[in-house]
Amino acid sequence: MEQGKERDSILERIFQFFDEISIQYNFTEIETETFLPGIQIKNGVLQIDLQKLKYPGDLVHEAGHIAVTKSEERNGLNDNVIENNAEKAGDEIAVLLWSYAAAKKIGLAPEIVFHEDGYKGEAIWLREQFEGKNYMGLPLLQWMGLTDVEGKDAFPKMKAWLRE
Repeated sequence: MEQGKERDSILERIFQFFDEISIQYNFTEIETETFLPGIQIKNGVLQIDLQKLKYPGDLVHEAGHIAVTKSEERNGLNDNVIENNAEKAGDEIAVLLWSYAAAKKIGLAPEIVFHEDGYKGEAIWLREQFEGKNYMGLPLLQWMGLTDVEGKDAFPKMKAWLRE
């Protein structure tokens, strides 16, 4: 399959998922340098520059930051969520596992979301952990009300994709 068609298919599935779970996004030209190429969060909405987007799977991870944030706090998310909000750093483990569950739901190979140029060199290790059913972060997703899965075999089933 030609790389352009494959990318388009991946993006189509990601945007369809975002529409289904009500993750807001806009297509725009991003003129400033961003933490992830072609992606910026502004007031809780993903801003996407398709010309600059390097890794479509990064959209899933950034959507995870929006998803695990309390609904009343989402519109306060901007740019690099963790850098601009130290208390959000603790959410990263939940975002990682949410991203894995989302990839499975969308039908994306884990390496599309957990690509080798991201995750501070830990992408392969993360994939191995999740594929091996070592779901670090699961108690946090349960606490957030996103899953009530008790057994490792039932995850990545989610009862909700957005935190209330």
